[in-house]
This record gives sequence, structure tokens and C-alpha cells, in this order.
Amino acid sequence: MSVAKRLDGEVAEPLPLVAGAGGSAGGKPGSEFRFKGRHFLTLTDYTDAELFFILDYARRLKEELTAGRFRPLLAHKTLAMIFAKPSTRTRVSFEVGMSQLGGTSLYLSTADLQLGRGESVADTARVLSRYVDGIMVRTFAHSELEELARHATVPVINGLTDWLHPCQAMADYMTILEHKGRLNDLILAYVGDGNNMVHSLIQGAVKFGAKIRVATPPGYEPDETVVAWALSEGKPGQVEIMTDPRAAVQGADVVYTDVWAGMGAEAEAEERQQIFRPYQVNEELMGLAAADAIFMHCLPARRGEEVTDQIMDGPQSVVFDQAENRLHVQKAILALLMGPGKVS
Repeated sequence: MSVAKRLDGEVAEPLPLVAGAGGSAGGKPGSEFRFKGRHFLTLTDYTDAELFFILDYARRLKEELTAGRFRPLLAHKTLAMIFAKPSTRTRVSFEVGMSQLGGTSLYLSTADLQLGRGESVADTARVLSRYVDGIMVRTFAHSELEELARHATVPVINGLTDWLHPCQAMADYMTILEHKGRLNDLILAYVGDGNNMVHSLIQGAVKFGAKIRVATPPGYEPDETVVAWALSEGKPGQVEIMTDPRAAVQGADVVYTDVWAGMGAEAEAEERQQIFRPYQVNEELMGLAAADAIFMHCLPARRGEEVTDQIMDGPQSVVFDQAENRLHVQKAILALLMGPGKVS
């Protein structure tokens, strides 16, 4: 059991740690978790104990929702949602999450904001901070998200940038925990493009104690700064970067892939289909993983390209559990960053 102090200094009711997580899952007794008012831009801004705490809080909120219980933790609170990229899961999960927490949300396309007419990111941050209680951003350049956070006086949440996708990674590790019962020393194999998704998965692996093998075609490796951080912060052998998808998947507990040409790389789609063909997750490749391995994809998927229908719709696939858990993880993040400052 962990004992977390409330922000008002009182000791909160002890929370059970995430079952079977292994490693440091909740800090030492008496650890103080301070979430209120913080940004959520990258997993590296949080300690492993804090991230495990978020997963556990998400689990509790999921159980309450399943039981039909709703707590207005964000009553009269408003989340501004800025979208420079199209979205299904991010928009719906954040909107529904805010509603279930008793708050409201505003969909703001960059084409509709004055950002689209030349207003600076800094001025937009200052203005929105006077109106709303939090800002979620789904955009291209990570630097724009960081600039917004520098000038905002309310929490800013990374809904996706070209560099990172931390909310999705948190939902993924929650899903793995639900299906495998642990994260520590579990082997996650990622095959495909070394994109924003794998960056956050690498960060999460180090934070949660999992092992990750990343197989990409030459020239499509993850960002070297992300890998360098992981190698310096992680345990020896915890992060492996390679080009052979078969070696990555061999004996893995989790097999993960993503689209070969994400948003912004559509012009390369035809060329990438040829380069990435050996990285398709099909029955042959999946057969190299552990017998009880699960298949994951952050969605949307291009069926027949990075994954076949047989795997996507097969018994090992948990892709829709991942999609659902975006809701629960983001509710936990929203409640902790924008809520009253007490965990109960």
C-alpha cells in the first residue's frame, strides 16, 4: 500500500498500488504527489511513481464508471481542445471524459482560431488561460506545444505532436497491465516506423520497468535523443534498437505496430509500403511471439498494410481495449491536473 499526501497537507486514504506492476510503483510511504496545475507534455516530466499513480487512479475511475458511478471532480471546469490534426479517439475521449467528470470542453480548430491568422502561440496561451481551466493540444510541431505551455497559466496536455504521444502510451501501458498483470521485465516488441508513438512507448518502458525492442527499416529509427535518454536512464538491455522484425518479436509478450505513413508523411506512402512490407504484423510474424502474446495498435490502422485482418480481428488483439483506455487514463490526468487537488 502507498500513502499519498493530499495537496492540503492531509494524508489521503491509502491507495493500492497497480497490481503486479513490479519495481517502484508508488514511492515510499509518505510520498507526496503534486499534480494540480502541472502540464502533461512528456512522460519524462513525471517520476515512475507518479505515472504508476496515474494508472492506478485511471483503474479506479474505470471501475467506478463500470459500476455506474460518476463523480463531478471537474464541475464548472472547462477544457479548451486545440486541434491542428484530425482526430477520432483524442477528441471523443477528451470530450466524453470531461462530461463524465462534470465539466465541459471546447473544440477549437486552428483554422477557426486567430492562430490561423497570425496571432502568436504565446498570446493565444495567455488569452485562453483567462477563460478556461486547462488546454489540450493536438498539433504538429512539439515546439509549439512547449511554447504554449511556457505562456499558459493553466495545465497544458499533449494530445499528440509529431514527436510524442504520451496519453496514448499511458493507455497502452494500462492495457498491458490489465491483460498481462505486470509491466516489470515484460517484453514489448514494436515493429514499423520510428515515430512519435514509439518515442512515448520507449519513455514509458523505462519509467514502468518494461523491456522494449524496436525494429525499423534503416533510416527510419526512433529519434536519437529519445534513444540516448532511454539508454542513460534505463537498465542495461532494457531498450534495443534493431532492423530485424523477427528478432524483435521473438518471444515477446506484446507486439505493437503503427501506420507506416502517419500524418505529415502521406506523400511518402507509396514508397514506404515497399520499404516497410517485411514489417507487416501477420500470422507468421505474430507466431514468433510468446504463445500468450497480445497485439496492439494505437489506431487508426491501415488494414492490409502494417497489419492483416487476421491479426487485427484475432483473439490476441486488444486494440479496442487500448482505445477505450484512452478515456480512463485521460480522465485521471484531467482530474489530477485540473481538479480540486485532493485524491479520494
